Amino acid sequence: MSDAPDKPDYRSTVFLPKTDFPMKAGLPQQEPGIAARWESEGLYQQVRVARAGREKFILHDGPPYANGDMHIGHALNHILKDMVVRTQTLLGKDAPYVPGWDCHGLPIEWKVEEQYRKKKLNKDEVPVKEFRAECRAYAQHWVDRQREQLKRLGIGGNWDKPYLTMNYEAEATIVSELYKFAASGQLYRGAKPVMWSPVEKTALAEAEIEYEDIVSTQIDVAFEIVESPIPELVGAHAVVWTTTPWTIPVNQGIAFGPEVEYGLYQVEGRRLLIAKSLFPATYTRTRLGKGSSIEFVEVTPDKFVGEFQAGDLNHLADFKGSDLAGTIARHPMHKLGGFFAKPRPFLPGDFVTTDSGTGLVHMAPDHGEDDFELCKAHGIDPVFAVEGDGKYREDWLWLGGQGSVINSKFNAPDGPINSDLREAGALLAASADYQHSYPHSWRSKAKVIYRCTPQWFVAMDKDLGDGTTLRSRALKAITDTRWVPEKGENRIRSMVEGRPDWVLSRQRAWGVPIALFVERKTGKLLVDEEVNARITGKIAEQGVDAWDPENAAYFLGNRSPQDYEMVGDILDVWFDSGCTHVFTLESGHWPELRWPADLYLEGSDQHRGWFQSSLLESCGTRGRAPYNAVLTHGFTMDAKGLKMSKSIGNTVDPLKVMETNGADIIRLWALSVDYTEDHRIGDEILKGVADQYRKLRNTFRYLLGALDGFSDEERLADVAAYPELERYMLHLASELDKQLKQAVNDFDFNSYTRLLTDFCNDDLSAFFFDIRKDVLYCDAPSSETRRAYRTTLDTLFQALVRWLAPVLVFTTEEVWGTRYPDAGSVHLLEWPEIPAVDADDAKWAELRDLRTQVTEAIEPLRRDKMLGSSLEAEVTVPSTADAAFLAELFISSTVHHGDSLAVAKTNHHKCGRCWRLLPEVEEDGLLCARCSEVVS
Repeated sequence: MSDAPDKPDYRSTVFLPKTDFPMKAGLPQQEPGIAARWESEGLYQQVRVARAGREKFILHDGPPYANGDMHIGHALNHILKDMVVRTQTLLGKDAPYVPGWDCHGLPIEWKVEEQYRKKKLNKDEVPVKEFRAECRAYAQHWVDRQREQLKRLGIGGNWDKPYLTMNYEAEATIVSELYKFAASGQLYRGAKPVMWSPVEKTALAEAEIEYEDIVSTQIDVAFEIVESPIPELVGAHAVVWTTTPWTIPVNQGIAFGPEVEYGLYQVEGRRLLIAKSLFPATYTRTRLGKGSSIEFVEVTPDKFVGEFQAGDLNHLADFKGSDLAGTIARHPMHKLGGFFAKPRPFLPGDFVTTDSGTGLVHMAPDHGEDDFELCKAHGIDPVFAVEGDGKYREDWLWLGGQGSVINSKFNAPDGPINSDLREAGALLAASADYQHSYPHSWRSKAKVIYRCTPQWFVAMDKDLGDGTTLRSRALKAITDTRWVPEKGENRIRSMVEGRPDWVLSRQRAWGVPIALFVERKTGKLLVDEEVNARITGKIAEQGVDAWDPENAAYFLGNRSPQDYEMVGDILDVWFDSGCTHVFTLESGHWPELRWPADLYLEGSDQHRGWFQSSLLESCGTRGRAPYNAVLTHGFTMDAKGLKMSKSIGNTVDPLKVMETNGADIIRLWALSVDYTEDHRIGDEILKGVADQYRKLRNTFRYLLGALDGFSDEERLADVAAYPELERYMLHLASELDKQLKQAVNDFDFNSYTRLLTDFCNDDLSAFFFDIRKDVLYCDAPSSETRRAYRTTLDTLFQALVRWLAPVLVFTTEEVWGTRYPDAGSVHLLEWPEIPAVDADDAKWAELRDLRTQVTEAIEPLRRDKMLGSSLEAEVTVPSTADAAFLAELFISSTVHHGDSLAVAKTNHHKCGRCWRLLPEVEEDGLLCARCSEVVS
């Protein structure tokens, strides 16, 4: 055993950081308790009291649908809303958040019907009030469930008093808004083709439609011409082509293009009228001409070039489309008499093109917008042959009571329609091979049809008495609104510019009634303020069930119920949601709110949904949009950029992510992606986010430990007296402060979060903390450098915990409570005040670049065991900066000035306390002058 005395142990004299804040977060276990405390202490109301009288910022919540668990899209959407509210609150504004839910409509009704079908019950046999009660209970169940899931995400709001479209007063308000459209003359009842779901038996809005590729039966049908100003056409056949055979039984005419060139061709003893440019394709498709298949290689104005068998083809004459006016054909089933015996006139249609088909379009005004408008202009009315379930009326002469018309077998080449046309000698061709995009209901996934039915509409182009129309008001409001991102403006503008009149009516049970009376004799809508007041008053007491024939006499007052029709339709749920700004922002039930909203925030699909219905409702009743700005986000895709689908199995469940990682991880993900575009999530992405979170957590852990015992007595008030490094860090914080405020103003939360993570990782952990750990651990408590450092850390702590509070709502609460157990919630704090400190950015950029070069030069020597740490390095650099300052910056032994960068191992001895290798230390283990003074 050596007789040499043991070297003193100075570890107890080093001022190491102390904190109880754990490195391991345990978020799934910690977060529920924090959320429960917020609720028990009434944090939302505390914030309202703290911000009372301040400038308001109102984000109006777009109502999610009360149907199913929260999915990742819900999570992203509500985290963004929460970020808006919390950052505006942090800026000192009064930014309340009242959540809401959309509770009426077909999806809920469909789910309740599914439950009936499982029990083999018929919904139509259940009393309607009982059925509505089940719909209401179903919606309430999902409201309660989603509410708890959103609270678990850390979303702050008035959860005890959300708005629901099915609340009685909300239902009454929706009806009262309908009356405003009626009073201004914008509301009318008309028969127009609308998107109709035979499966769900109701009209659908464009926002309820999705398009899928399908294969349909395409047919070519010959209509015999019986009259024409062109003699050679009489007895010929006009060939029409369609992919909806079921519309042939409702045909009432044939449209031609006035500028299209048509030809008359003799084929197999029959004269056929077809557009000249489409004849080759028609000839081939229909296999006319003795069954041969002819491939045309060229078409010229006067002939077709190809290989023909003798007698296959005779080109008889050419006509311009406008020459066909006055021509009349007869329906292939004309022998049935009645409707089918009526003449089928040729009508000029500008919409007729030669892109496909035959250049002649069969007109069924019941089942097409162009068909309806063209026939209406020529005095031809719809016949309403197809019922709501997709079957032909029982009394329809051809196929009465049969269908459904969307059934592929019904339309098949050998189906009843085509079989009858073939027997009548009118079917030239039928093949089930036409691939195209077709509209479907996004709920039932079934094909929809255009069906002309009596519906209630809001007119887009009616003069409202001041020279404006609903369309012109809406377009002006779009211009007056701030759109984030800007491309959202063009998207909604194009939709409003081209949209048809708004179809308000639906033929279902669960919704707000179109509570109107129509005079039976005149068909005139009853507009009476006293009647309206009685109706809305009763609905406010009893809900939608109040619209019942048993109350008709009460509603009408001195009028006779026998003289009035009581409308039985319900309102489009988009009208419901379009009215939410009225019964939340204007009603006074939430005094913290006001109209209009500063911001609406939803997914980009809501340009055709809630953004637009709210815009139209408000412009029609108030002349402007109910919002000043609109922010839209993209959709969340899987890690490969594919759309999420349960059938594919690539969905990410936020509820499971919270169980394993915690809500703050989802929040950090949502606020780190560029949400203005479609974005991704997956296991590897979440692992990266978790790593990012750990770095932020460790930043707070270091700050808490480094500030242990810090008090106002230690604080250095004169920033001008701080060392240059501290002043530089405060300068960076003041610049960051400006950038973060700009990001909040721009709703650029991706940049907001990235700026903070980069500052914590690059400027603090890897730079400032690293350099100053020697001062923190080894300087005397009275050292002005150490006091300046700790005061700067306190300033940074106060800023970071506030700046990150809207992002990491649970973690920052834990951080704040660790340092200030009795100070209340971090979410009551306001934006930090950062002293404005100037610094030479160019100089510091050079110094930091030089530091990086030195670090890179030292690293190989450490790897090769030539150096144990950077403290053993003597560095030569081409810099004129103070050598002692540079040594501190590089965390090296000493620095020399030279022409180029060089690193060598120092010969100096190591201080036994701070481990720096300095000329003044005479032997390893002895103390440097600073440490000697501190220890003594």
